[in-house]
Amino acid sequence: MVMAKKKSRNRAIATNATRVLDAAGVAYERCPYAYVERGGTRASSAALGVDEHAVIKTLVFEDDRKRPFIICQHGDREVSAKALARALGVKSVRPCAPDVAQRHSGYRVGGTSPFGLRKSLPIYVESSILILSRIWINGGVRGLLVSLDPQCLVDVVHATEVSVARDGGGNGGRTPARAAPEPP
Repeated sequence: MVMAKKKSRNRAIATNATRVLDAAGVAYERCPYAYVERGGTRASSAALGVDEHAVIKTLVFEDDRKRPFIICQHGDREVSAKALARALGVKSVRPCAPDVAQRHSGYRVGGTSPFGLRKSLPIYVESSILILSRIWINGGVRGLLVSLDPQCLVDVVHATEVSVARDGGGNGGRTPARAAPEPP
């Protein structure tokens, strides 16, 4: 009689993101938490007891020609679409619809990571993220952040620095379905 091996409950789940980090030899810590639907970075930072500013959201945007890209932003900040379009030299940018974001990234919204994307996309990172000593960013599945040195965004996925942050406006760290309105 052949006995099936039991899966260990303590064994960490491997995601595309953690596989990329492992292959690159990146030192990181898995930080699981109870995922809250539409809770954003406010819920994950509270669950882990870390500053929301150091919890980084990974957003899938597209430009006016529907070319997708990733922007990594502080959890307590929004992306200024106008500043981002100007930085990229395009007419306009906007967040992708959830189904489009999933198709481009390979991740469900709420579990998007800049590591291990389905297809190669340009990746941009808010410049002030790179001066933090440590960040918490999605590990490729809802309810899992990985804590690591922010320089990994440049070293592993070749992210380009931009300065496009706006104050969060109390939305729980979520960038709204549309980009933040620009001041007059």
